[in-house]
Amino acid sequence: VDGAADGGVSGSRAAEATSADVCVAGNLPGSVREAFLDASMEFYRAEGERFMGQSDVPDYLKHCEARLAEENERCGNYLDPSTARPLTSAVEVNLVERHINGILEKGFEAMVSGHRLEDLSRLHGLLKRVDRLDRLRFAFAAHVKKQGAVLVKDEENDKDMVQNLLDMKERADRVVADAFGGGEVFTHALKESFESFVNCRQNRPAELIAKFIDAKLKAGNKGPGGSDQAMESTLDAVLTLFRFIQGKDVFEAFYKKDLAKRLLLGKSASIDNEKSMISRLKAECGSQFTTKLEGMFKDCDLSRDVMKSFVNDSERASRVPEGVEMFVNVLTAGYWPTYAPAEVSLPLDLSVFQDVFRDFYLAKHSGRRLVWQNSLGHCVLKATFPCGAKELAVSLFQAVVLMLFNDTEQLTLEEIHAATGIEDKELRRTLQSLACGKVRVLGKEPKGREVDDGDVFSINEAFNEKLYRIKVNSIQLKETVEENTQTNERVFQDRQYQIDAAIVRIMKTRKTLSHQLLISELFNQIQFPAKPTDLKKRIESLIDREYLERDRSNPQLYNYLAYVPGTLCMGACVAYPVHKVMGGDLCTGYSVRQWCAVRWLGDWVKYLERDRSNPQLYNYLA
Repeated sequence: VDGAADGGVSGSRAAEATSADVCVAGNLPGSVREAFLDASMEFYRAEGERFMGQSDVPDYLKHCEARLAEENERCGNYLDPSTARPLTSAVEVNLVERHINGILEKGFEAMVSGHRLEDLSRLHGLLKRVDRLDRLRFAFAAHVKKQGAVLVKDEENDKDMVQNLLDMKERADRVVADAFGGGEVFTHALKESFESFVNCRQNRPAELIAKFIDAKLKAGNKGPGGSDQAMESTLDAVLTLFRFIQGKDVFEAFYKKDLAKRLLLGKSASIDNEKSMISRLKAECGSQFTTKLEGMFKDCDLSRDVMKSFVNDSERASRVPEGVEMFVNVLTAGYWPTYAPAEVSLPLDLSVFQDVFRDFYLAKHSGRRLVWQNSLGHCVLKATFPCGAKELAVSLFQAVVLMLFNDTEQLTLEEIHAATGIEDKELRRTLQSLACGKVRVLGKEPKGREVDDGDVFSINEAFNEKLYRIKVNSIQLKETVEENTQTNERVFQDRQYQIDAAIVRIMKTRKTLSHQLLISELFNQIQFPAKPTDLKKRIESLIDREYLERDRSNPQLYNYLAYVPGTLCMGACVAYPVHKVMGGDLCTGYSVRQWCAVRWLGDWVKYLERDRSNPQLYNYLA
């Protein structure tokens, strides 16, 4: 035994020979058994130190497995079964447990980054033997958070962020399933890690996920390997990322804006794919989340029926200019994004068509009001160039500008502005797309990438595109900085209303509450990330509007103020969706006595009544 202890440190062969010589007789005496196990512990301790310093982690893990197999075989051949467990424990403690830190620090990230599933599976098996899977779970979560944060915070590669996250998620899922046995603790760790880093950059990931889906639904099944099954898999994968984001209202705003453009400009590759995505969102977030999105599809279906009726109306059809075909989408304002009115002086043929349709529609639907959204209109113009006849797919603004050149050969920027009435910034953007883009229908003097005052425009006589139908209206699909800013501002305003409603709802129930408890309750109720300073501003706003007051004896306490019966004039009402403001409680306004009536006053009969002497007045019911 002494020889085993001395010789075992210098090499494995001596230890093996000694084990065989001592143990062949059968059971070991107690003192000999203890000495044998002590010698084995010392041997594997020294070997572990030596191998960790000399080999890389994958080779070290293989060595650990080999040693465990050798000891199991040796115990089966020579030793009493009662000695087997202490001996294998000596290997586990000295080769594995003592070196967990070194294994994870030295080689874990390289194995995960290199997707070395076999080595990771071996590491998982060894740590499971010593009951230290918690260390592996922690290291795995830390690695995922680190790599994910790098992708999310890399602003220069925003356009590839979502695809990179999907690729990372797919690789991580395979590690959990194939290397870690699909363990629930690792699945949960992966979920928590994604939730952590995806939301480290507020709002932007939600916006980019919406834009990624927009690009996929425009492209459809184009490209190598494109199929319905591939599209379904992509939508499922993106929905997994969607589950991790906290600012789902940001996603909703941008998804709604992009969906509107796809539907109105005819850029959706498949309506089936569109509806499939809506179904997924509905299953994930509930019907309230998708009510407006479904309403947009319903409007498109109803518009087709309206246009069939219009075309079959012989009286109206006789008033429409010949050679002009027109399709009108009638949109319910509450379903679609809010669009700023864009003024334009339409050519006679188009303006007459608008007037005829307005008369037709309002005759069938009295009491309604039509507002033309010129910024969303698009046309197909037939044009004749020296190279031949072409069809140009353009926006309405582009069409209005191009039709000016039917009567003249060249126009200045100022003359075009006077003739069309298009807002200056939008006009410059339109002319830039026609004269400075890839497809140059117009020529510009002087040449350049920007449109400046005094520039002169004319038909490009050298226009020689080979295709018969040419798309020039991609300008409509591109999101402007102003559009992005307006969408984010609408989300911010909606959040303010939701915070106000939550505060009123809580205080109406609790009557009196401390500042800390109110903040805590708000974080439990609101469904988006918010800072305590933002919540404090909304509390101050409600105090200014006399919904709350500070307690006179303790400024850290808030008291709810119930309103006494009052009178509301219809002129003070502002229409706003009920679920955005109230959620069933008293409405919040902009100033002390400016009330904000929600949706239609008919929704609020339990709070208001018409004044009997003056039906234009509303009385508040306490």
